[in-house]
Amino acid sequence: MRYFEDVEVGDAAEFGEYQVTAEEVVAFAERYDPQPFHTDEAAAQGSVFGGLVASGWHTAAMCMRMRVDAEGKEVPLLDSRDVDELRWRRPVRPGDTLRVRTEVVDKRPSESRPDRGYVNTRVEGLNGDDEVAISWIGLGIVERAPDG
Repeated sequence: MRYFEDVEVGDAAEFGEYQVTAEEVVAFAERYDPQPFHTDEAAAQGSVFGGLVASGWHTAAMCMRMRVDAEGKEVPLLDSRDVDELRWRRPVRPGDTLRVRTEVVDKRPSESRPDRGYVNTRVEGLNGDDEVAISWIGLGIVERAPDG
């Protein structure tokens, strides 16, 4: 377990590998973001993307899943306060392989709650060409060590 005291600004990690499929892109989009460039290959061909692309919300969800799988049991996250600077930088396409890179960019203890601290982490979803497809800063609330 890595508590607030164990996390340092500059801590970085890379993890995960997620294969994006056309079936999943379409299924997610049909349910949550039914725009033609997410749901219809033929319509997507005539879009600015020139082909089917994942919804940005789907890309965020895939990256979040990898992050939770990799860090969820290691860092006692109590909650998330917010997300800053969410950017969809490159389209994610069926056949892409995503992975996640994180870096702690800020941390501070809570002034009002001694059981927690605040940790801000830059999260980047990378495609198979090492290009950043999505990025955001997650503002987390992390448990302090019991012996504090």
